[in-house]
Order: sequence, then structure tokens, then C-alpha cells
Amino acid sequence: MSLTRVHNFAVSLDGFGTGEGQNAADHFGHAGDRLHQWMFATRWWEPGGSGGVDDAFVRQYDRGIGAEIMGAGKFGHPGWHEDPDWKGAWGPNPPFHTPVFVLTRHTRPPIEMEGGTTFHFIDASPAEALATAREAAGGEDVRVGGGATTLREFLAAGLIDHLHVAVVPILLGRGVRLWDGLEGLERDYRVETVSAPSGVTHLTFTRANA
Repeated sequence: MSLTRVHNFAVSLDGFGTGEGQNAADHFGHAGDRLHQWMFATRWWEPGGSGGVDDAFVRQYDRGIGAEIMGAGKFGHPGWHEDPDWKGAWGPNPPFHTPVFVLTRHTRPPIEMEGGTTFHFIDASPAEALATAREAAGGEDVRVGGGATTLREFLAAGLIDHLHVAVVPILLGRGVRLWDGLEGLERDYRVETVSAPSGVTHLTFTRANA
């Protein structure tokens, strides 16, 4: 069976995966782009960028991925469902290049974008969404992209096989936390850490039988 993977999910030192005050202009609220500057500096993102540890982790993002699942909060700001023209925060060619299943109570017809991305809007439990995404992935792995609330729900349900979290050396103080309610999660995984010159610590959680 295909694996369920998470890659490059960035959190602050105090565990926040996004800031407070998310809106159409500030996709991560008051955090801005501070959680992802390490990624933007890599060679994968920008020719001439840095190689090394950060670049190696970023490059694993889309290898063998056939579909993505994301929460409504990652797809858009509060109230996005009231805007029929909203197509996400990534422009006409989003970086997913697969079917993407957006978990929302506000379903709408699929949106086909450039580059192979099609957004499907479904009202489903984590297990139901994963079954749907696996069928669309055609035997390849499924990526759970976030945000923090959605990822927490999939972890609590025991549905994540591989988790990569980038701990960024900033303090946000407020926003949406990843780890709440997941006490003892590490017992189900082999946990490894790698530190990068950027100051980012990369945590990987791999299920023993994955």
C-alpha cells in the first residue's frame, strides 16, 4: 500500500505552524514568510541557492507523490469560500502538480489549474479523505500538506507513515500549534534529527513498519 507522507512542514520553536491573523494578503498571518525563508534560500527553490542539508530535505517533497490532502486553512484565508474567484494562494500554476483534496464543509466544483494540479473540495473524515486520495494517486504516495490542524488530526488518527518537520529558530507566540494533544506520539515512530547551518532542525518520524 502507498505511504502517507508529510514534507517540509515548518514550525516555530514554540510549535506554531502558522501565525495569527491569516488573511488573503498574509497566508501565514503575522508569521509572514519567516517559517519558510530557509526553504526559499535553497538551490531547489532558486538557482544559485544553497545546497546541503536544507536543500536535500526540500528535494524529497514531490518524489513519488501522486496526490495531496490539505485543510481548508491551507487552501485559503478565513472566508475564502465566499469568494467564487479564489483559487488558492499559489497563482495559476500551483506547486503540487497532482490532484489535491481540500477538506472543507464548503464544497464546490473542482478547479483545474496549470501544471497538473486540480483542486477537489470534499467534506470527509481523515480516513475517508485518505482512501479517496489513494485511489487518485494510482499507487504512488499521498502527501498531507497541512495546515497544522489537519496534520494534527491525521497524526491523532494514526494515518501518517512519514513525517518531516522543520523546526525554525523563531518564536511566534501565537497562531495554530502542531503538537497539542499528541502526547506520546514518538512511541509509534523512529525519530531522527539533523541540524542545518541555517539554524533549522529537521525532525523525521518514520513508522517502524512503513
